[in-house]
Amino acid sequence: MSVIAQIFVGVAGVFHVVVFAMESVLFRKPSTYRRFLVKDTEVETARPWAFNQGFYNLFLAIGALGGLIWGGDKGHAIALFACACMAGAGIVLLASDRRMLRAAATQAVPPIAALVLAAIL
Repeated sequence: MSVIAQIFVGVAGVFHVVVFAMESVLFRKPSTYRRFLVKDTEVETARPWAFNQGFYNLFLAIGALGGLIWGGDKGHAIALFACACMAGAGIVLLASDRRMLRAAATQAVPPIAALVLAAIL
């Protein structure tokens, strides 16, 4: 895998670690839960969902970053599979709520770039 593709895998992985922290650790902060379009009255209902979702993002990040660290064909395959899952999740996010366009693009563009660059370089 080219260095530029690896950079995009790394960016995607770090982004998903940050989202994990927001969803699983910092979710009760108003500035955090409002980013997810959660109202003040819905925080305690949404918190278990957000905690669980945060771990999904952490596991994707581990796949991407761990695959880079492992290296070789097998490690890169794991990293690219994680990127494909990240890209798919971003597309689903956009399809589920058009107001989440910015978040979906932030989530999906780096892993899509990694996949494309890995395929062509």
